[in-house]
Amino acid sequence: MSSLLAENLEKGIAQAALSPCALLDLTDLPRVGFRGSFSAEYLRSRDFVLPEQPNQAVTQADGSHVARLSQTEYFILGSTKDQGQRIADEEARWELDHQANYLLPRQDSHAWLQLSGDCVAEVMAKVCGVDLRAQSFPAGAVAQTSVARLNAIVINLGSGPVPCFQILFDRASREYFTAALLDAMQEFQ
Repeated sequence: MSSLLAENLEKGIAQAALSPCALLDLTDLPRVGFRGSFSAEYLRSRDFVLPEQPNQAVTQADGSHVARLSQTEYFILGSTKDQGQRIADEEARWELDHQANYLLPRQDSHAWLQLSGDCVAEVMAKVCGVDLRAQSFPAGAVAQTSVARLNAIVINLGSGPVPCFQILFDRASREYFTAALLDAMQEFQ
């Protein structure tokens, strides 16, 4: 990962910490998926801690995240701490074999935004019909839903002091989706 990307990422994280509601584009960080009946065993052998059931996410010790989307599908998000290097290495290392574990490249298919701040649920209520307030959507929850009329994966990683959602959606709609969220955020700035 380039030093310019790492520098911009650090600036964005610092600005987000100071804002009541912030949107950070993490699309350039590595992410990957795995699907198949052997995927859980494979990921555990690679030292990932996995969620117990679908629609849950677990933050790893290195700051990366594993979201379980179904019984046999996982979406792994790189960490800002290492600019996603561990996940990029995992994707490069994977090889097809006789086990039912299939790589799902996600770098080109999914854009990735981080929405953080005390008003994340209120912002999302403007663009999403699912109740994403903390009492209904606790830390570690995953929602596969429609946001701003696009299919999206919303992951609540708000276990820290500031509520934080990771939002993954069709990369081809990145400009539209970002504009929709920025519009929804205006009253909270």
